[in-house]
Amino acid sequence: MTTFSVIVTALDAQGYLRECLDSALGLPAEEAEVIAVDNGSTDATRAIVDEYAERDERVRAVHLPEPLASGAARAAAAEQAKGEYLLFIDGRDCLTEGALSALAQRITETGEPDAVVFDHVRSHWSNDSIASGDGRLFIAPGREVFSVYQQPETLHLTPTVSNRVLRADFYEAHRELFDKDEYAEVLPAIGSLLAADRIAILDKVCLRRREPETPVRERGQFNLFDQYDALWELLERRPVLAEHRAIVFSGMIRRYLKVLTLPGLDEREQAAFFHRASEHFLRYKPKDYQRPSNLNGVRHAMLERDSYSGYRALQSANRKRRTVRTLAVKAKRKAVDLAKESAYREQLRHPLEEDLAVFSAYWDRGVACSPAAISAKLSELAPNIRQVWVVRRADVPLVPAGVDYVVPGSRRYWSVMARAKYLVNNVNFPDSVIKRPGQIHVQTHHGTPLKRMGTDQIPFPATSRGVDYEALLERCARWDYSVSANTHSTETWERAYPVPFTSLDYGYPRNDVYYTATAEDVLRIRERLGIAPGRKALLYAPTHRDYEATWTPRLDLERMARNLGEDFVLLVRGHYFYDRGLSPLEELHRRGLIIDVSRYDSVEELGLASDALITDYSSVMFDYANLDRPIVVFADDWETYSVTRGVYFDLTELSPGAVARTQEEVERLFLDGGWRDEHATAKRAAFRRKFCDFDDGHAAERVVRHVFLGQANVPPVIPLEERTPAPAPEVAARLVADGAR
Repeated sequence: MTTFSVIVTALDAQGYLRECLDSALGLPAEEAEVIAVDNGSTDATRAIVDEYAERDERVRAVHLPEPLASGAARAAAAEQAKGEYLLFIDGRDCLTEGALSALAQRITETGEPDAVVFDHVRSHWSNDSIASGDGRLFIAPGREVFSVYQQPETLHLTPTVSNRVLRADFYEAHRELFDKDEYAEVLPAIGSLLAADRIAILDKVCLRRREPETPVRERGQFNLFDQYDALWELLERRPVLAEHRAIVFSGMIRRYLKVLTLPGLDEREQAAFFHRASEHFLRYKPKDYQRPSNLNGVRHAMLERDSYSGYRALQSANRKRRTVRTLAVKAKRKAVDLAKESAYREQLRHPLEEDLAVFSAYWDRGVACSPAAISAKLSELAPNIRQVWVVRRADVPLVPAGVDYVVPGSRRYWSVMARAKYLVNNVNFPDSVIKRPGQIHVQTHHGTPLKRMGTDQIPFPATSRGVDYEALLERCARWDYSVSANTHSTETWERAYPVPFTSLDYGYPRNDVYYTATAEDVLRIRERLGIAPGRKALLYAPTHRDYEATWTPRLDLERMARNLGEDFVLLVRGHYFYDRGLSPLEELHRRGLIIDVSRYDSVEELGLASDALITDYSSVMFDYANLDRPIVVFADDWETYSVTRGVYFDLTELSPGAVARTQEEVERLFLDGGWRDEHATAKRAAFRRKFCDFDDGHAAERVVRHVFLGQANVPPVIPLEERTPAPAPEVAARLVADGAR
């Protein structure tokens, strides 16, 4: 029985680490252990590592106080490894199903080789299975054990230690190869192949390696020279052929030239790197070396002559040619847009106004959601900052008195968008808005994700067809901050929107009111809505279906109102995507059977006014759970919705309360008391623990203090058990009555 130590090194990998660890726990406890290394992370990686270690005895947690180079981080875990074979993977990567079992079988049938190399795929937001290019190299060795001296082409394998398992005592005997990869894995990857006497191939994709989604300004490029010096020393000690030297040399020069094109080196550093690369070129050039015949051959010649000025001239000429072609294409495409936005271009020449903040919500529908809560708190804590809201013309009559606003496309709109220091929205601003250096963009989102979002939607054509994901990610790349209500959202946003941003794990500002509202507030809202004292108000708030152009209530609301009787009243809120197709509700409202609240500004006030929530798959359930009031999930089409829309978890299993599949079941729950029995209460408590971990009534304050006031230490999140939600209507009525007496 082969035992594995799967060593997972994770640096700020909270959005991917759970999937990685789950994939590594694929063998029985006696066959595998997982050593999870938190490599000095600043996000929730540490907490996830501890969570897995606490619940699964196969997982051991290693916490490094500050980030180390990958090799050093792996070495820290390898010292604790007990398995016969070591497998090193990054916390963003994922093992494929059956990978460990297939590797164990291959190790057994090949007599415990030093290394077993396997295939992998590369993962990018646009394609989850990009071939590694290594498959062709697995053909020649066949099923026999070999060394690279018999199969030189194997040196062309992708240079990473993640595409192989290594015998533990082999790793220990060659430790000097594995702890010097501060920039790339050249030495451990190529060196371990050169040092191994017995290598086996497993022609199976065992790993999905996630590629960086955006260019990384890496440092430590000069470490490559030390790695290649060590490799050439190893080559001198081994029985190599001219072919081996040619492969290592060509790979070395190709990598050096690649580094020279990457961000991260200033002019002085680039010149120094070029000269060091030239030294290596001359020192290690094989006797039978032949310069490539393409443009790379010219670059090789520059290196051989140590002509940095010639190399720079060549690169500059190429850039100019590419720039001319690119500008010609862009000029044709954007001629009309540029004409429209000439005022904007003029405004972009002016300096930013440090005391100006622009707010928008729901595609400029008005003052709402978390941007509105942040705006209110900003007025309180930093009244010196001027605020302007973007509001579409149709919604201008709804703008509260005293609120400054601009209409999209107006001359002043372009002015404030160009000059504002702060941009706050719960969706993305249009593509036409340019994020200037120095501007700060806060993305508040407008819900906790049950349904798949961002690039996670790609496998679901019902919702992803026609979406330009590259344009989406360009919009998201403008974010500086992403506000999160819970750990689930934090991890999901990082994976679904793979662009650089800082997560503010502060709670959703719009939910603050669920902890700050008083009994008087609750009763005042109910009176405004026309809810008679003593009646239980049920807020019905379904989500939209991507496969429905207009909305037809899935519940027969007239029948339900009659069956529930006078003890209950239905507050019905159609989704804002269907704001032109809600005539069925208007008719029922006129007849007094329901209260149509589809156009009521504040969803949060509707939550405060209601005794319970009925929803299907709307994110309103996550916010409403903060009130700790009953929730009924009407999941009549869950199987269809979950398959076509894509979801992150099974809501019928992890629900915030009772689940009904038919209207009869919904009605019975309210008539028989099942909507708030012990089972429903226990489900809600578990749901709140998972999805209400940051909301405590102080989210807006934290955002304002962090973003606008630059305060590093913001009020900590109050533990769930110490929070007191706003009183339910029944309790509020009693409190007010007692106070009046």
